[in-house]
Amino acid sequence: MKQYVFVIILTAAITLTLSWAVWRLSLRFKLYPGIRERDVHKTPTPRLGGIAMFLGVCAAFAVSAHHPFFSIFWADPKAVLSILAATLIIVLVGVADDLWDLDWMIKLGAQFLAAGIIAWFGELQIYTLPIGGLTVSSWVSFTLTVFSIVIVMNAVNFIDGLDGLVAGVCLIANVIFFAYSYILVRDIGANSFFNLASFIAAVLIGACVGFLPLNWSPAKLFMGDSGALMLGLLMACSAIAITGQLEPAVLDPAEFGRSQLLGAFIPILLPIVVVLLPLLDFGLAVIRRMSAGKSPFSPDRKHLHHRMLDMGHSDRDAVLIFYAWTAVVGLAVLLMYIGTQEDWPGEYLIGVAFGVVGVAACLAVTLLPSHRTPHQESLP
Repeated sequence: MKQYVFVIILTAAITLTLSWAVWRLSLRFKLYPGIRERDVHKTPTPRLGGIAMFLGVCAAFAVSAHHPFFSIFWADPKAVLSILAATLIIVLVGVADDLWDLDWMIKLGAQFLAAGIIAWFGELQIYTLPIGGLTVSSWVSFTLTVFSIVIVMNAVNFIDGLDGLVAGVCLIANVIFFAYSYILVRDIGANSFFNLASFIAAVLIGACVGFLPLNWSPAKLFMGDSGALMLGLLMACSAIAITGQLEPAVLDPAEFGRSQLLGAFIPILLPIVVVLLPLLDFGLAVIRRMSAGKSPFSPDRKHLHHRMLDMGHSDRDAVLIFYAWTAVVGLAVLLMYIGTQEDWPGEYLIGVAFGVVGVAACLAVTLLPSHRTPHQESLP
């Protein structure tokens, strides 16, 4: 565990330092766009924070290459190098979009290219689904992997609309996912992909912790498309490194004493629920825009965070509510998994009870905002 703590602290320190440097340079050279109609902030703010986060992530990977503890996934570096190459492509395209507002087709093409590099050259694919021993064919595996990565990237990017929202949601999601992957490695045994998943989660925790001080309301620096797409890409990779690599026999419920339902579905459920809100927002946006005859990537002001502002929540309250939803849903499923592993009384019932109470509390806070004045849509 101490190795992962070191990775988190290192990544956070480098990201924080570089975020401050990027912020100062962006102000000095006026590297920030004007305010768009759908934006919530009222002051032009630099959007190049993703550069600092990317460099912090790269520094962590560079250090891991020389640390014996992480040699398990550097022994065959194809997956790691492919992930880094794909991340570089995404960050470069994201920075270009943050500065010059690229056409959505160019961005989507870059996303499919990056996902293809990971799936093809890195051989990081969804080979199996832990449901009844289901193994998918090579082309299905490749296609499913590419689309999964692209969907998660865009889902995370779509919720990037309030100060501290993406960084905080991803921080919580990766803390939960790191706990899950760490417990899985402890129970099943070391594996290059499993350890890589834990490492990526730790790196993302550090990147989010280091970036949040400058991104918290009122934000001095935004991560932009480069940062949000990078977070989505790496989160998808860590989830696939576990879920897509699990051998169904390893999850034999009879061997581990857990129920058939949990033994089959938790490895799929948990990677999904930690990004449930981004995926929900993404799905609603695609349906809404295509129903109106528009591109699924055409911007609008109808995302979930916009709707919460219109309900009367302040910017900061809306962000905290998103945090609460992410924590409640993710922790509920994590507790269900831990309950089956530790042979708790009632196994997963503790997680279910926590989820029911937490969801009820989140619903009450969401539907009953303390400020009833609708958020102003018009911006100067």
